[in-house]
Amino acid sequence: MKKEGHPQYQEVLFVDSSSGMKFVCGTATKSDQTEVYEGKKMPVVVVSISSASHPLFVGGKQFVDAEGRVDRFKKRYQTAKPAPQPKVEETKKASPRTKKK
Repeated sequence: MKKEGHPQYQEVLFVDSSSGMKFVCGTATKSDQTEVYEGKKMPVVVVSISSASHPLFVGGKQFVDAEGRVDRFKKRYQTAKPAPQPKVEETKKASPRTKKK
């Protein structure tokens, strides 16, 4: 196999942004951030949801919205109040096409 055809496999520190949990996992993901964890300098990848904050693993009651997705959804799809309509005169003129008998 060609050596340059495969990504570099390394241990990376994953940090859950909502709960603060940290765990190390082997992956080919690259990161510019580094942090010292357990005396070892490792690349850091920040994730929004992990097993420490996912509703399936924490009992389904806890909801984490670290990135404001719900607020953006509500703002985008909220019902706007209709503008006040101008008053229309109730007296209607007969159209020129109708004939009076």
